[in-house]
Amino acid sequence: MKKNKKLIIGLVGQIACGKGAIAKYAQEKYKASSYRFSTILRDAMDILCIGKSRKNINDFSEFIRKRYGEDTFAKVIYKQVVEDNNKIIIVDGIRRLMDIKYLKKLPEFKLVKVTADINIRLERLRSRNENIGDDKRTLKSLMADQSREADAQIPQVMKQADLEIVNEGTFQDLQDATDKIIKKYL
Repeated sequence: MKKNKKLIIGLVGQIACGKGAIAKYAQEKYKASSYRFSTILRDAMDILCIGKSRKNINDFSEFIRKRYGEDTFAKVIYKQVVEDNNKIIIVDGIRRLMDIKYLKKLPEFKLVKVTADINIRLERLRSRNENIGDDKRTLKSLMADQSREADAQIPQVMKQADLEIVNEGTFQDLQDATDKIIKKYL
């Protein structure tokens, strides 16, 4: 197998499956660059003083996509990735087929689906408490989120994946799986 000079790893998976943990680990161990679709939204929401609840993030995302095009965020991420000279780049939070429209054209791009049992994901969601009210989430609310517009395409995108990481073990297991993918392509 021919090794790449650059590796772009796109992460797709349901809420709290471990995408962010993979991105953080790659940044710390490999000095990888990391881009996250929701960072664009969160930064704009900070400027506009809009509270970052999951509902607000979803609503804001839908507004931007409907008003300016479904590929608005995909173009931003693509531009950032192409201009980045880092050897390893992580793209976190891919949720829609449109999110990979441009990235798929890059030969260095590998889409990785990250999976985990829903009960494990619920506990992770509660403990990290990233968005307002996450610490009080229920299985029912998590399942409802998965069917909302923002997450409804995730299963379709996962079918496009080149690789899979099942994240139901220890953090060391997740690190080992990440290392294996990076070493395979670099």
